[in-house]
Amino acid sequence: MTSSTPTSTIFLVLRRLRTPLIVLIIIFALSVLGLTLVPGPPDASGVIQRLSFFHAVYFFSYTATTIGFGEIPYAFSEQQRLWVTLCIYLSVIGWAYTLGTVFAMLQDKNFLNAVAVQRFARQVRSLREHFFLVCGYGETGRLICKALDELGYRAVVIEKDETKVGDLELQSYSADMPALCADAGEPDTLLFAGLNSRYCRGVIALTNDDSTNLAVAIAARLLAPALPALCRAEHSDTVANMASFGTRHIINPFEQFGEYMALALHSPAAYHLLLWLTGLPGTTVTRHRDPPAGKWVLCGYGSFGKVMTEALENASLPVTIIDLSPPVDPAHHWIKGDGTGADALAAAGIREAVGIVAATGNDVNNLSIVVTAHQMNPGLFTVLRQNHVANRALFEAFESDFTMVPSEIVAHECLAILTTPLLAPFLAAVRKADDAWAEALLLDVTSRFGWDVPAVWSVAINIAQAPSVYRLLMRHEARLKLGDLLRAPVTGRPELACRPLLLMREGDPPRLLPDADQEILLGDQLLFVGEEAARKELGLTLFNAHTLKYVLTGLDSPGGLVWEWLAARRREKNAAHG
Repeated sequence: MTSSTPTSTIFLVLRRLRTPLIVLIIIFALSVLGLTLVPGPPDASGVIQRLSFFHAVYFFSYTATTIGFGEIPYAFSEQQRLWVTLCIYLSVIGWAYTLGTVFAMLQDKNFLNAVAVQRFARQVRSLREHFFLVCGYGETGRLICKALDELGYRAVVIEKDETKVGDLELQSYSADMPALCADAGEPDTLLFAGLNSRYCRGVIALTNDDSTNLAVAIAARLLAPALPALCRAEHSDTVANMASFGTRHIINPFEQFGEYMALALHSPAAYHLLLWLTGLPGTTVTRHRDPPAGKWVLCGYGSFGKVMTEALENASLPVTIIDLSPPVDPAHHWIKGDGTGADALAAAGIREAVGIVAATGNDVNNLSIVVTAHQMNPGLFTVLRQNHVANRALFEAFESDFTMVPSEIVAHECLAILTTPLLAPFLAAVRKADDAWAEALLLDVTSRFGWDVPAVWSVAINIAQAPSVYRLLMRHEARLKLGDLLRAPVTGRPELACRPLLLMREGDPPRLLPDADQEILLGDQLLFVGEEAARKELGLTLFNAHTLKYVLTGLDSPGGLVWEWLAARRREKNAAHG
């Protein structure tokens, strides 16, 4: 379905009802005309009476609508009653034809689509808060919308599958999420969904069609270049096309997991820290055992298999590949098969291997591969590809070491980029850090906040995000230290349950893990991790001058100019008497 103009529904109704309305008008006009011409009964003086146009219209108005009122302004003649009888049957036929056309129109798909489009347009126009434009409500889109809802953001959804749009309406989101059943690859659809709205904060292309995601990326780049666009792509040529149009965030779930795997091989602590910081809200991260060094077996040399082979070989780990169509490639050791049978696994040396990667596009085959391999070598480290979230129960029952779920990987990356922009440079620094540094940080934060996915947020010291701190620094009254700011606005001013991870200052390199003595300046950007309660308490301090004063000094000053003036006079009076 494509978008329609606000008047298209009216024109559609008029076009469908044109013939029935003309029929009704003709029947009514002939009935009125005939009633004025048909002679009535003679009056007392013997003169034949005739109805005026006004009385004829009045009579047929209540007769044709089946209200019934009687013969006025006088009792009709036999000729008039014969004409009225004929007109009644004609009007019944006309109304039956019209009502049948109306009922048929109400069941017409095009009409229902037009009504749905108008309803969607009104919902989008009525939004007065920031929202994200989500293209595609599959497994990834569902995870994104759920996470955005939990974080307090709105979403506008475009989905081509009518069934999935209906599924969205059944979800219990805290706020309504307007959804349009349409092709997101059409620029008009994106504009209709609020691409140019001042409340739109970003575009997320999550469809399972790379060409549609590419079309969304191009439209977003040309029609709304200031908006961040996150686009999913699973083929290298699509990635190259998106990059040529300047798409800033291209997410390939296979390559992303390959980076995760390489990080887990190089720095396991950094890998777990990354999972913990980018997890979906409301979930718990479980620490896995570290990938071992030694021989690996990989089943399925598709897009994901190639990425995993490269990650393992970059870590200097030998890989034997099992595939139904092994190419002539002397650089790898190939076994022909699908990996679900013991023969192919035995030929690949599964009993001497330390790990196995089930990388096919079929969830049942992947589970069969790892179950068979575990029977032959119970100590194997398993990397399992899960293609569909609906099979979660099966994969959780097996308890593999690493499970690659493309939809979750894309969702993690999208949320990290859109909701907390400072998280990306911090994670880049984590990937480059040594394992000892990452291990120390991981132990510190998980001992304080546990393994539940924490709240991660960023703050800019400006008039919009921190007005009370901004005004304090503008007055140049005192230096402000980070440790003084991170206290709860309650009795005793305890330390907030959060940890600063990164400080960004214009002209300076990023500062990782700033300490309590770090001076805060105007324009600084800070990244925090911690509990949601700490986020709210810090927000209160940043926005309320009285709360900030209490956090810094411990003095609970009254609010309002009058009360502050009275409190100042009381202090002066007490000082004078003292």
